[in-house]
Amino acid sequence: MRPNFALTLQALWTAVCQAAMQHYPAAWGHYDVCKSQIYSDEGLTWDFMACQPEAADMTQFLKVTLDPPNITCGDPPETYCALENPYMCNNECDASTEELAHPPKLMFDTEGRNPTTFWQSSSWKKYPKALLVNITLSWNKTIELTDDIVLTFESGRPEQMVLEKSLDYGRSWQPYQFYATDCLDAFTMEPKTVQDLTQHTLLDIICTEEYSRGYVWKYDKTVRFEIKDRFALFAGPRLHNMASLYGQLDTTKNLRDFFTITDLRVRLLRPATGATMVDENNLSRYFYAISDIKVQGRCKCNLHANSCVFDREKLICECEHNTTGPDCGRCKRNYQGRAWSAGSYLPIPKGTANVCVPNNVGPVTRVCDNELLRCQNGGVCVNNVRCSCPSAYTGVLCEKPRCETELGGCKGAESGQAPVTSPSIGTFLMLLLLLLSSALLTEASYWPAGL
Repeated sequence: MRPNFALTLQALWTAVCQAAMQHYPAAWGHYDVCKSQIYSDEGLTWDFMACQPEAADMTQFLKVTLDPPNITCGDPPETYCALENPYMCNNECDASTEELAHPPKLMFDTEGRNPTTFWQSSSWKKYPKALLVNITLSWNKTIELTDDIVLTFESGRPEQMVLEKSLDYGRSWQPYQFYATDCLDAFTMEPKTVQDLTQHTLLDIICTEEYSRGYVWKYDKTVRFEIKDRFALFAGPRLHNMASLYGQLDTTKNLRDFFTITDLRVRLLRPATGATMVDENNLSRYFYAISDIKVQGRCKCNLHANSCVFDREKLICECEHNTTGPDCGRCKRNYQGRAWSAGSYLPIPKGTANVCVPNNVGPVTRVCDNELLRCQNGGVCVNNVRCSCPSAYTGVLCEKPRCETELGGCKGAESGQAPVTSPSIGTFLMLLLLLLSSALLTEASYWPAGL
């Protein structure tokens, strides 16, 4: 095949693909598009879809508080010993020296630094009184979790710990998961793992010994709350069937709420003590230290926004579909023609936008200059559903000269202006086929007859 003909075919194929992508979006699966322009028999119009922001590292947007507030080490300065070696005491904490301080912000800084940075509590100086610490992560925004919550401990993983969540900005709390070396002794609960859960028991609150029991080695640092393993109960082990998960999230309210939070709280109840009894003569071996907390999720926008911005120390959904509010949880003023409703993941892959519509009473609001409809050639939008066109124009957006529909068509300048409509995808593809045929005929002329 001649090079110029190959290039022609490649260009034509690229054009066809771009046209198809523009007018008929593929099944993106992540609901990242709120609307797209499509061509119908009446011209250019909007197709609205359920949409949500991309998942992100949510720790960059949180506020962290500790209780008690003076539990961080370094005031006064302390020297700590290693849990596995009580005679190795070279870990100094001094809040007044930057190189020796361990403030809470070091739980969320960039990992991979050497030496590792971490937050550290004061030691268990008041043993046998419990060493209790609450670490609260607040977003002042509703968040939907999309990946495992992971805590990395530098002190040895705690022997007793509870992960809690709030859905009302910290006014009330409920447990997410219990962690202990002995669940029966610590919380009077039978030990379980997430692998013991089924679709019917996914919402059960369990106690696990998986991240607490046994002697702590330096590579055994993480404590998890397994989000993806729970997703896998519906989407399959490799999350290949997200359609099934989205369908369940859409139809089972408690399931969706289970992965939704405004705040997280880590309750540290007992530090790692190693394989032996607590050494009351060397309590500087026992403390909490966390080098990293990972929380992956997205802003909850009720499937009415595909972006969420951090403005003035606050996350805000950039609402579409004529919705407003922190979570796009209500209709905009003058768009309350029907009750607000969250978007729906169904039918997959586009879902249902449940756009807020204008009021049926009261003054008509001009909205044609916004994203929904753009009436052309002097047309006026009526109730956000149609354009009232000047006498010389017609079409959904007043984009067609009326003379096109009359007998004889448009003849001369007196019949109206030139049309401003774009060709339909069918017309565009027909043109491409004609170009392809022409290219084939041209190529054939290069070869001798009979070949």
